[in-house]
Amino acid sequence: MNRSKNTSFADRLSAAADAKKAQLERAARARSAAESPAAVERRTAREAVRLARDARIAERKATKLAVEAREAAASAAVQAAEAADREADLKAEQEARDAEFAEQTVREAALEAEGQAARDARYAARKARKRKGR
Repeated sequence: MNRSKNTSFADRLSAAADAKKAQLERAARARSAAESPAAVERRTAREAVRLARDARIAERKATKLAVEAREAAASAAVQAAEAADREADLKAEQEARDAEFAEQTVREAALEAEGQAARDARYAARKARKRKGR
């Protein structure tokens, strides 16, 4: 910037006015370019591309959710089957324990009956010996 020459106040005012006028012309040209049919068409095309992209993204999300729902349903079915198997195993195990307990009870009752019969036989033999000895 060469400031060596002295400019008058009027020169500076006219330069500022020219700069303002040029800036307004540039803004008017930019506004008219933005409102031109080609620019409107470009904006419309960009909007269509954006809408198509959003639709594809939504479709992918829906597909992903559907796949996840199917996987969750399959997993729930597998878990339910495993739970039913565990329940059946526990029930069979409990029935086996109950049967073993009943069998053990019968064995103990039989042993107790045998012991009672042996004791009764001993008592009877002792009584018989006592009567014989009289």
